[in-house]
Amino acid sequence: MSNSVNVREVVLAMLIEIIEEDNYSHIVMNQTLKKYQYLEKKDRAFLQRLTEGCVEQRIHLDYIIDQFSKVKTTKMKPVIRNILRMGVYQIKFMDGVPDSAACNEAVKLAVKKGFHTLKGFVNGVLRNIIRNKDDIKYPDVDKEPVKYLSVWYSMPDWIIIKWLNEYDFNTVKSILEYSLANKATSIRTNKLKISPEQLEERLISEGVTVQKSELFDYAFKISGYNYLSHMNSFQEGLFQVQDESSMLVSEIANVRENNIVIDVCAAPGGKSLHIAEKLKGTGKVISRDLTEYKTELIIENRDRLGITNMTVEVADATELDKNCIEYADLVIADLPCSGLGVIGKKTDIKYKMTKEKQDELVLMQRQILKVVSQYVKKGGTLIYSTCTVNRDENEENVKWILDEFDFSLDSLDSYIPSKLHSETTKKGYIQLLPGEHDTDGFFIARFVRNKE
Repeated sequence: MSNSVNVREVVLAMLIEIIEEDNYSHIVMNQTLKKYQYLEKKDRAFLQRLTEGCVEQRIHLDYIIDQFSKVKTTKMKPVIRNILRMGVYQIKFMDGVPDSAACNEAVKLAVKKGFHTLKGFVNGVLRNIIRNKDDIKYPDVDKEPVKYLSVWYSMPDWIIIKWLNEYDFNTVKSILEYSLANKATSIRTNKLKISPEQLEERLISEGVTVQKSELFDYAFKISGYNYLSHMNSFQEGLFQVQDESSMLVSEIANVRENNIVIDVCAAPGGKSLHIAEKLKGTGKVISRDLTEYKTELIIENRDRLGITNMTVEVADATELDKNCIEYADLVIADLPCSGLGVIGKKTDIKYKMTKEKQDELVLMQRQILKVVSQYVKKGGTLIYSTCTVNRDENEENVKWILDEFDFSLDSLDSYIPSKLHSETTKKGYIQLLPGEHDTDGFFIARFVRNKE
């Protein structure tokens, strides 16, 4: 570890911010990595792995701690429970860290944070876990399937119950496994500046590990890089970070040159940018989001990629813009959702989301759809999408749109790779489950506004 910085102490501070103070993990992580960007690559990797692991595996870690501690995690002082989580994560999931080091560093950290009187407690709990780590008792998969899945994959009970009502056990298990798997970064070639073949060569020359996408010839999975934003190819706007499931939206949109497009909840702009690229400098993409912070992210990406046919606006999608009524050939409504399809990338979503919040999101989705459906010209296209796998936000909203508005579903089969064809794509929508095609969980439906 770096001499100047105690990386475990930095991790502890991050866990307090994320878990105890309920701040967003990706924001805390980005701010911390920026602050400590001078650290060696291995130290930054350790910091990121331990922080994300403790957040992601929180239910599992607490389950183990509670088996070996008379004081339950819910009753512990926040600093102590997070020091123990860090220790258990290293013992259970980080083979490169000796168990003795995980324990000794946890004791030192407790003392450094002013809990000298509890160093024996921390030491005792962790040493007990080390001695018995191969004999931890887990819930029985047959007798308590919900509890088993919840503990083993660190997923709140209510989500497990909901998914088991909608999907079979093995499907739920594979979704959960993918949510915890290590994933490469998905990127899309900016074909306005470079060909996919040239980009692949360029990335390899920068020391990046590159794997071709199974879905799109312009997409790659990359890994082995240090700082993405420090890569020359990134700075030059040769590619955009975007999951293949999100790229699929632009394929399904089937945009034509000179089309007018409105993307109503666009940040960080991946779909808007992809569509603008497909328009080859023609037409117009109006890319909107609710706050200046979000629109600045879009502008940053637009300018880096050199996109010229796209304007960015701060706008509330729930409020009708009368100037846009029947103005757009295409409206992209990738709406705020429970985000349970991207749990693998946003480790804290599963803890922040509740059944009540999800119900509120369905109402908000419908409120936005009532407004933005009016922007579609007769004969124009509406794409409705979410990054979740819950049927009430997806298939139920499809039914609702068809009941409420003068739109028809349009088959997706002529727009998407043949390996994605199914009964539902014939009908006009697709549900990608996390990991099914090595993508995020994503739902997309294509509607055409009836002419008469």
